[in-house]
Amino acid sequence: MLAFAKTLLVAAAALALSACASLQPQPLAGAEISDITQADKLALQQNAAPLDGPLSLEAAIARALKYNAERRVRRMEEVVAFGGLDAANLDMLPRLVASAGYRNRDNDLLVLSKDLATGTVIGGQTISSSREATGVDLSFSWSLLDFGQSYYAARQSADRFLIATERSRRAQHLLVQDVRTAFWRVAAAQKLSGELQATTQVAEQALADARKIEQEGLRSPLEPLRYQRQLLENLRLLELVDQELNSARIELAQLIGAPGGQAITVIEPAAAPATAWLNQPVEQLETYALSQNAELRESIYSSRIAQAETRKAMLKMFPGLSFNYALRSSNDQYLINQSWNETGLQLSFNLLGVLSAISQTKMAQAGVQLADQKRMSTQMAVISQLHLARLQYGNAVRQYERADAIAQVDSRIAKHVANQEAAARQTQQERVAQQTAAILSQLRRYQALSNVQAAASKLQATLGLEPRLTAPEAMPLADLTLAVAGVLKAWDAGTLPAEPAVSADTTKAVP
Repeated sequence: MLAFAKTLLVAAAALALSACASLQPQPLAGAEISDITQADKLALQQNAAPLDGPLSLEAAIARALKYNAERRVRRMEEVVAFGGLDAANLDMLPRLVASAGYRNRDNDLLVLSKDLATGTVIGGQTISSSREATGVDLSFSWSLLDFGQSYYAARQSADRFLIATERSRRAQHLLVQDVRTAFWRVAAAQKLSGELQATTQVAEQALADARKIEQEGLRSPLEPLRYQRQLLENLRLLELVDQELNSARIELAQLIGAPGGQAITVIEPAAAPATAWLNQPVEQLETYALSQNAELRESIYSSRIAQAETRKAMLKMFPGLSFNYALRSSNDQYLINQSWNETGLQLSFNLLGVLSAISQTKMAQAGVQLADQKRMSTQMAVISQLHLARLQYGNAVRQYERADAIAQVDSRIAKHVANQEAAARQTQQERVAQQTAAILSQLRRYQALSNVQAAASKLQATLGLEPRLTAPEAMPLADLTLAVAGVLKAWDAGTLPAEPAVSADTTKAVP
């Protein structure tokens, strides 16, 4: 009966395994997708502080550092890399294994003894083991070769964590650059929206009047048609400006983690761009960039990983030395000593493994050479990027100064044309044309200012400058905003941080 029950249990387990092996794909249902997306939306916005007033530039950057979804992904990548480092450190520990087992057989383990010299059987059948027994083991083992492999693997995991940190810095550079660019586009939309609407209404009215004159035939047909052509071209330009500026609020809302439909107003700071960085010695900037650029630091860590891989491959050519110690016990009634200790020392060497180890070492050395070449190439690229970013920043500053002067002139011309139209000395067409030109000049001014911000952010990224903040996601928003304001003030003053070394914060890596 017991044997039948065991057979039935084995058959049931086999059926369960076969059922698991025949699972069918289950596509997502519409309700399930809706629940997931709704939960994700709530999770993204549940901790975000609401916008309760106009937004300053430092507040926009602070909100992006705290609430941006892509920024959270980068921080979680650091967390995952740090978890891999912890696991690699634990792999260096010796093996301590506790095990317990049960065995059962349906008949006795019978043995015969035979005389080697005569070939005759000595005695009868004997039982050497119980039909069922329970055993408990506690074994300790340590291998010198495994320790060496685990040591270099842990060093590689540590460098991978540092690489994740550098990639997070690069992502932060791009995030700050995008926020600054979108912020000034919103400022342009906020400044020009009233003028756009007023000028568009005047142009639409003038277009209606021109069509009425054409229909009445009071003038030559070409004159009202040319008038309409000019008005339509001005309307097209005004609509393009309006479309470009309206999308800026959506982009800024996405960057700072605000709802897309929320109205955003910004506080326009002093527009004069800082020129202190154009007076910094280039040699000093090069030295700083070579020590702080995130991309270059990542390539150096990659080179260290390749060097550790070479050492791991070389370890395979050495013999393995392992030590074992175990505490064992069993309730087998045929054992005279049911508890015992075992100690072992083993030296092993894979003779054929030397051949593969040699080829793996050569491949690892080639990987080191490749990593070194990439590092040197990245170093040259960083130097070129620094000079190019500095040149672009200077050009952007000069273009802004020129665009600002043109915008001021066009604004004064528009005022004179409006006054002359009121005195009946200028036509409505000329007023619309000049108002459109003034709006376009203002737009180009803001675009030039946005280009200055983008060029400044690119120069900062090349130098490896960013808000050096520990876990900004955990900081109160007000404190984070003050810290970002201090960073922006230091940038406008052209001040390099006193402590150039970037250290990875491994104790507060979790957002």
